[in-house]
Amino acid sequence: MSTVPLAEPGDPYAGLRNETPTERLDRNWVELLQELRVVQTGVQLLAGFLMTLPFQSRFDTLDTFQRTVYVVVLMLAVTAIVLFVAPVGYHRALFQRRSKARLVRAGTRYAKAGLAAVGLVVAGGVLLVVDVVGGRVAGAVAGGGVAVLVALCWWLLPVLAVRAARAEQARGQERSGQDGPGAGGAPRDATR
Repeated sequence: MSTVPLAEPGDPYAGLRNETPTERLDRNWVELLQELRVVQTGVQLLAGFLMTLPFQSRFDTLDTFQRTVYVVVLMLAVTAIVLFVAPVGYHRALFQRRSKARLVRAGTRYAKAGLAAVGLVVAGGVLLVVDVVGGRVAGAVAGGGVAVLVALCWWLLPVLAVRAARAEQARGQERSGQDGPGAGGAPRDATR
């Protein structure tokens, strides 16, 4: 019999899945690896493409600003690759040490940092291309617009979703405290 509790206090999924904390960590790790697979291939292709640019004939026509943006974008792409691959090395270091919770936390941090780097790569890449094609002002506007879109979709909307979920959870806990089992209250929605 396990002495590990099945759910942590305040866990919104308590009772919705029949899994132990270890099974939950295993599921979280697998989900994280799937997410990393989605972004990792694209980032590696992008970085590979960026590494070929200096060998193109037109690269010599870039001015100092454009070359600086290029180098920064290339370094950010390489940084993103390192961050997305880092959980593998972390996993190897912690393999069979009963540290899955530490691994999942670290992998999540690496993934978040990698996404931030990718967001900067995408915005910087747009800045560079539009600057070359349409001029400095157009490049700044396009790159800034993409940066805002990335911040909105990858940071602000998720933060707002977390806040909304916490508020729903708090309301659910208040209702369950007032309308305990058998108190005649409506049953709790099992999808939360």
